[in-house]
Amino acid sequence: HLTGNVSYDPDNHDLMVRLREEKVDKIADDIPPQQIEAGHEEGDLLLLGWGSTYGVIESVTRQLLDEGHKVAHAHLRYIRPFPHNLGDLLKRYRKVVVPEINRGQLARVLRAEFLLPVVQFNRVRGVPISHKELYAFAKQQLAEMADVEV
Repeated sequence: HLTGNVSYDPDNHDLMVRLREEKVDKIADDIPPQQIEAGHEEGDLLLLGWGSTYGVIESVTRQLLDEGHKVAHAHLRYIRPFPHNLGDLLKRYRKVVVPEINRGQLARVLRAEFLLPVVQFNRVRGVPISHKELYAFAKQQLAEMADVEV
């Protein structure tokens, strides 16, 4: 019977938490697959962003593509839950860089969710990430991969 009172029953609490989690996870069934915005469907470097980093990631990706690098840009529109195909998409790149204008919350969630060595590029200065600094960081990441090739 319903009383409107909060239940402090541990088994009921566990059940309700699990039901809420299932509801949220089921939303992923209605989320479109994650797409590549620009670049190669697989390659050396994926610049993965969300929100206001779109423009700088897109411009850096275009420049790197023009230089002949196997790079891509993907931009998340859904974070909780992630699109079903995101893990497989991330694994198609040797390195994933996540530029964020915060302390790297998305990168940490991606590492935990997909157990991948996501590289953080964080800037917390109250201004957008510049093309120059992200380009330099991306070139550094590509150079590091070239140094370890056999």
